[in-house]
Amino acid sequence: MNELPVVLFGVGGVGQALVRQIVENRERHARQYGLWIRFLALCDSRSAVVEPMEGLNDAQLLDILDIKTRGGSLLEHPLGGTQDDLSAILDIVGLPGTLVVDCTATEETVPALLFGLERGYKLVLANKKPLTVEQEVYDRLVRAGGTEEAPLDLARVRWETTVGAGLPVIATLNRLLASGDPIQRISGTFSGTLGYVMTGLQAGRPFSQIVQEAYEQGYTEPDPRDDLGGVDVARKALILARGMGWRLDLSDVEVAGLYPPELDELSVEEFLARLPALDASFQEQVTAAAQEGQVLRYAATIQDGRCRVGLTPVDRDSPLGRLTGTDNLVEFTSRWYSPNPLVIQGRGAGVDATAAGVLSDLVELAFTGR
Repeated sequence: MNELPVVLFGVGGVGQALVRQIVENRERHARQYGLWIRFLALCDSRSAVVEPMEGLNDAQLLDILDIKTRGGSLLEHPLGGTQDDLSAILDIVGLPGTLVVDCTATEETVPALLFGLERGYKLVLANKKPLTVEQEVYDRLVRAGGTEEAPLDLARVRWETTVGAGLPVIATLNRLLASGDPIQRISGTFSGTLGYVMTGLQAGRPFSQIVQEAYEQGYTEPDPRDDLGGVDVARKALILARGMGWRLDLSDVEVAGLYPPELDELSVEEFLARLPALDASFQEQVTAAAQEGQVLRYAATIQDGRCRVGLTPVDRDSPLGRLTGTDNLVEFTSRWYSPNPLVIQGRGAGVDATAAGVLSDLVELAFTGR
């Protein structure tokens, strides 16, 4: 049996779903791959459960999930303790071949991720923020040698779920580049929340009503501006642009949010209360697009050295125009995929879909770079 030692950063929704999927797939992984995934540590922002020798058994893992599901702290577990240095955790538990999984949503994991690479560990990232800080950090994380000229380190690092949850967006990008097929344009919708908003607008509903409904049903972040401002979509576009070799920073991405900047200083309740003032403007844009045979999508476009994110009219009969609901869709236009682009569409959000993508990356890395 091939044992894969794992350290998990982040035991929130995606981290919990990942642990649960690994426990549920023990028999399949053993039978199909001869693989046993052994957790050495689970860490959150202030605490950790660590078992560096034997690893955590499934009963212990399920106990941890129970604690976290009811809103508890890892400190409640018999093996739990405080932690304020993820690099120190890796120093304590690291074994040859250890794989570090980052399911957090913070750039504060960067020092520990770089430390892990220096130790020869492998990385799987669901956290997009380390890949969208300084270009130098991106290079050190994904390029063997950490320089602009160095090749991608696909034997030790995977980051599929940073762009489209479980959708194979990064894998498709890398395969096109590996085949020598020059990519002329990438466009797509990378937010299920904003897809929901666009579908509502197309149906003739007021913008404020759609956002209020999405907020109440938990489709948005606790502050809807985190979705409506477009920064999360911009991060995903930047990761794709950097994957094509472009030297860009997040500040280089042109982002047009769905609300005016003066609403940034309001509370969430005040922000939602002010949204009806935007309804007429959005209705005018929907009507103008319809007169041209188009619909509105909140899309990212990566072309000619530029990344643009914002409200975009697209032909009603195009792949993006036919998109409805919360699905994500990415179009790759290249030499071989033109005029009809290569299209990837499907569920692009949700903790289970994201965790499944992380698990796929993890299993693949178990058999590379040994």
